[in-house]
Amino acid sequence: MTPAPLRRAVLLVTAVLLGLLGGAAPAYAHGADAPDGTDYRTTVTGITPARPGLTARAVEAGARLELVNHSDRDVEVIGYSGEPYLRVGPGGVYENVRSPATYLNRTVAGDTALPATADPAAAPQWRRIGDDRRVRWHDQRALWRESGVPAPVAADPGREHRVREWTVALRIGDEPAELRGTLDWVPPPDPYPWWVAVTLGALLVGAAGLLPAGTDVGTRALRGVGGVLALGGAAAVTLVLGRELDAGAQGVGGILLGLAAGQLWPLLTGLGAVAAGGWAVARRPAADFVLALAGACLALFVGVADLTVLSRAVAPVPWSGGVARVLLTGVLVAGVGAVAAGLLRLHAAARAAAPRPAAAPART
Repeated sequence: MTPAPLRRAVLLVTAVLLGLLGGAAPAYAHGADAPDGTDYRTTVTGITPARPGLTARAVEAGARLELVNHSDRDVEVIGYSGEPYLRVGPGGVYENVRSPATYLNRTVAGDTALPATADPAAAPQWRRIGDDRRVRWHDQRALWRESGVPAPVAADPGREHRVREWTVALRIGDEPAELRGTLDWVPPPDPYPWWVAVTLGALLVGAAGLLPAGTDVGTRALRGVGGVLALGGAAAVTLVLGRELDAGAQGVGGILLGLAAGQLWPLLTGLGAVAAGGWAVARRPAADFVLALAGACLALFVGVADLTVLSRAVAPVPWSGGVARVLLTGVLVAGVGAVAAGLLRLHAAARAAAPRPAAAPART
């Protein structure tokens, strides 16, 4: 690739990345305002008394509670003032538009303004919001909403603390029940070792671009970078799928719908990195350019978007935070390393293709 086409390619890549970053940024969150990471672990311990067909759990890194009702009786979730708030059962999912909780729970911060019609003492006015037997909602009783940390955490931040045991009142048919759980503060990880691993790994992968492209060692280096990029893409796809599973997606159809609605760009980025890595391993034309482009997309749309995972104890995946940090480190190493290696090889190719000045004629 000659210098002029190389400059045009770099400008094109930059323009495409900036456009995609601006247009796709809102798609990273897997819920309306789900956190990318938190130091508070919300756990559902059970429903008292236990009922067949009735299950509950925390989803979206604890930002929401999920209640599934496969019994033949309606179950009501009671709001903050003792009023009916949600109803789920054989007829679907309903919310009481007169309940203040209907509006306060629109966001995890609970800062939605209440309409004049919100009145917990008024008779319920039910509005159908779904035909499933599953309902998810933010609940302030299961969250820590203060600006500072709890007093025991401030006094001893180096260990885990039980913040509180919480309950959400339910009504099963005409009988009272409770959804119970715990809220714990978990010490955040030290992000420094992870950043060291990212930096050293990216430098090692990027250094492969310094090896001569026309030699056997250069060819092996190209294939090695392609393999690393493919692995980083696979790690990105795993993180994306983990987010959907943590958001409560059920079955293949539910997962695909969630991915299409909120995780499309990160998913395509991961799959594109896998394909670009295979392209480089096969030594196809323009492999250096493909490596640089796919690596930049991977680093931006998955790596940068999920950086919070490196500094928070609870990640929005159904696995431990440590597993999520390993996967994200692999994404960053592969993405940044592939960009560096691809650009170095493109620069070397441009210099080799540049015309050399003609030698001056010898004097007689």
